[in-house]
Amino acid sequence: MPGTTYPTGPADVAGVRELARAGRLAGSASAAPARDLARLRGAVYTVTWPLVFARITKPLELQRRHPDCLRGLEWMRPDCLDGFHDDVEAVVEHALRRATDPIENLEGWLATRLNPATVDAHRKRRGEIGALQRPRLPGWLGDALGRDPWLGELAVQILLWAGVPATAGGELWPLAGWAARRAEVTGEPATHDMRDTLDREVRTVLAAMRTRPKWYTAHVERPLGHKRAPVAPMPAENSAELSPLELVRPHEVEDARLTALAEQALRAIEARLGRGQDPATAVTAVVRVVFGAGALEALPHSGSPRDDWLATALADEARLGRIVATVLALLAR
Repeated sequence: MPGTTYPTGPADVAGVRELARAGRLAGSASAAPARDLARLRGAVYTVTWPLVFARITKPLELQRRHPDCLRGLEWMRPDCLDGFHDDVEAVVEHALRRATDPIENLEGWLATRLNPATVDAHRKRRGEIGALQRPRLPGWLGDALGRDPWLGELAVQILLWAGVPATAGGELWPLAGWAARRAEVTGEPATHDMRDTLDREVRTVLAAMRTRPKWYTAHVERPLGHKRAPVAPMPAENSAELSPLELVRPHEVEDARLTALAEQALRAIEARLGRGQDPATAVTAVVRVVFGAGALEALPHSGSPRDDWLATALADEARLGRIVATVLALLAR
């Protein structure tokens, strides 16, 4: 059965490399008995998984801000680990079907196939549960949303999310990720009440989608029903004696939060500059909102010294100039 492998060793991997060099990897896989095919698959898996982890999984987990998942397979969260294995399986199956020409450098060839193999498998999995394989904004839905650019983008994000097996923790929608996307599309920095704003906007989009009940049921409701429900932890009988397991230290959480704020600020500044706004005005306005006291209250080590530094820096023309120059350099402007 697909995905079944047997333990492999250096000899198996060397054999796969030889078959690839001879242009016989796909042919051997198609003609191999079940047990031999499983060994072939296991050997290709051994070569493939480090590439997938380095080139697909780590960038994705960095985007998700999962520092634990970045450490290695044994630390990955269950949903993320499932996604990693799905991606590796997709590349392995792709190789066993498509490796028909002589391949001198197997890793190099696999690296060029990572994106098409995983994208095709992703679309296939979406199609199997009724989710749109290539979500686009239907004309009728765009009209129902008043052709609002952000609401149209949010509708596409909802259609994309419906076909993703992962959950947003204990919530249905990944509002934190969408907040960053909203700032990117609208040019408006996220504020402390952005979650409430997004919640209202999601309800607006869903209401528009439900005006076509059959379409909504097929492409939103049914795919959402395939998501794996998050498992709530069992309460400890004597929780007062237990301390939580901290996978990430407080200063690492703070660094990740500050990095996220910096990325959000850069996107907002770039949007303002794209509209022709003066660089100093754009930087000052965005930095005040993104790194103002309200935004830093959630940080575990935030306090008055950082707030005082920010106010002082923005009031000092020379220091503001250096901040603007640094931002422009980061944006390659």
